[in-house]
This record gives sequence, C-alpha cells and structure tokens, in this order.
Amino acid sequence: QVQLVESGGGLVQAGGSLRLSCAASGSIFRFNTMGWYRRAPGKERELVATITNGGSTNYADSVKGRFTISRDNAKNAVYLQMNSLKPEDTDVYFCNYRDYRVPGYWGQGTQVTVSS
Repeated sequence: QVQLVESGGGLVQAGGSLRLSCAASGSIFRFNTMGWYRRAPGKERELVATITNGGSTNYADSVKGRFTISRDNAKNAVYLQMNSLKPEDTDVYFCNYRDYRVPGYWGQGTQVTVSS
C-alpha cells in the first residue's frame, strides 16, 4: 500500500558525512510518522530517528547531536543527515512509514559503512 525507496548509503571514513533519502508513494495519509531504523546482522531493528508530519522529532541517544532528520511533505520524502560518523554507525538503514491505519511499511534498506 505504501512503497518506500531509499538512497544515499555508501562507504565513508570516520568523521565524514552521508545523507540518506527516502521517498514514499502509494496510500499516504496526511498524519503520519516517518523515520529511520538500523539493524546489524542477527539483531533487531533499532530506532535512529523519527519525524511526524508536523515536524516533531525523536532521536536515539547514540546519534543525538550528530544526525538530523527532516522531511518534505509535498514530496512525501524523509531525509537523514549523518555527520561525524563513527564506525559503530555501520549498519543497514531502513526507512519506515506508519499512520493510524497500518502498523508500518519498510524500505529495502541501504548499507552505511564507516571505516576507521
């Protein structure tokens, strides 16, 4: 019902920056929350950051002050600006969409690798 297409992952040195993008299409409800989660092999997905349609944000403690989430409601897009990247940020990052109608939809994931 909702399709999410991610881009922007890649390989970067510690201290560098990346910007992830996610575009949503399909049955988009005006009032929704979008965000980014990450998962290492064998682990559960971990919240990185979320943002509501109204702009309220939430960040994991581990990324607070380094990552910034934003969105463009007209384009149904969400972004994650990642600065001061650390090797421990290495993970697969997933875009998420949810509203009152559905538990949530996931993107396919984009790999972020931070070298020391």
